[in-house]
Amino acid sequence: QVQLVESGGGLVQAGGSLRLSCTASGSINSINRMGWYRQAPGNQRELVATIGSGGSTNYADSVKGRATISRDNAKNTVYLEMNSLKPEDTDVYYCNARVQLQASSYYSMYWGQGTQVTVSS
Repeated sequence: QVQLVESGGGLVQAGGSLRLSCTASGSINSINRMGWYRQAPGNQRELVATIGSGGSTNYADSVKGRATISRDNAKNTVYLEMNSLKPEDTDVYYCNARVQLQASSYYSMYWGQGTQVTVSS
């Protein structure tokens, strides 16, 4: 019913920058909060940043000052820009969205398939 497709991951040198994008598609009536999470093998998925439909943002302490989350509501797309990347930012990054489906009165959580970000030292 809803698909989240991420793009923009890859190999980046330490100190470099990247921009991730995630677009939601399907039978969408509205999207509440969207966000980015990351997970390394064997670890729990952790918050990177989230953004509300009105633009309110929340960042993990580990990325504050280095990350900017934004969204284009008309395109159902959320972006994550990160700079001053560190090797410890290496993870699989997942997009997340709280979506209200058409003809539905409640919101459900959806996840993308993940995109690998590798930061080389």
